[in-house]
Amino acid sequence: MAQQKTEKIRQQELRQPDAFQKVGADARDWLMQRQKFLAIGAGVLVLGAVGFAIVSEVSKRGEETAAMALGQALTVLDRPVTGVDPADPTATEPPFATVQARDEEVVKQLSAFRKEHEGTRSATTAALAQGKAEFRLGKNDDALASLDAFLKGAPENDALRASALEGQGYAYEAKGDYAKAITAFEEMEKADTGEYLVGMGAYHKARMLILQGKKDEAAQVLSKIPTDHPNSAAARQATERMAVLAAEGVKVPTPAPPAATATDAGQP
Repeated sequence: MAQQKTEKIRQQELRQPDAFQKVGADARDWLMQRQKFLAIGAGVLVLGAVGFAIVSEVSKRGEETAAMALGQALTVLDRPVTGVDPADPTATEPPFATVQARDEEVVKQLSAFRKEHEGTRSATTAALAQGKAEFRLGKNDDALASLDAFLKGAPENDALRASALEGQGYAYEAKGDYAKAITAFEEMEKADTGEYLVGMGAYHKARMLILQGKKDEAAQVLSKIPTDHPNSAAARQATERMAVLAAEGVKVPTPAPPAATATDAGQP
């Protein structure tokens, strides 16, 4: 009887899943669930990558469109001014009556362009041209705002930064704020000015010092320009300005000779 009972229990145990079978089933279910989550995660990553690619492509196309639109907006600068520029027989639009009228149109065109293409590199570039036109119109505060927008959006190594900083200095000078003008010109001197503007930041700083009545300090600044930037436009203007100061009785330091290069010293 006991033997029959034992046999019956064994048969029941055989029909039930053992511990390994339960673990295996649970593991299989976990893996299947995990695979579903992984698949979802992979799908999200793929969609994220695709989304990034789409955004990049849209951004690229947006930049290209903006660049073309900026070129079109800037054609207004090619329209001549009566009595100032030679007539263009191929022009399809009439010339401007005055320089002021052209600058007003430049500001109008570029202001609309920047609103339409906000956030693009071309909009940043447009802010510089707009700021220069606003300065020529005597709108110094507007010019400072536009130039500041350019400086905030342009890379630190952008060669046009020096021109924007020079424009800021001019605008502050026009407002009579010589201290801020000096700050702008000092930043200009630190920027990548290129061959044309090299040394001009220091020269403009000296001009502001003269306007402040600090002629001795201005003479010190001017005397260094021919040494630091020989054969430059800034060096020539600094020399002329020092001659004027000397004629006024200001003691002007003698500029030190430029440092000899390896070639000048006869070295390879």
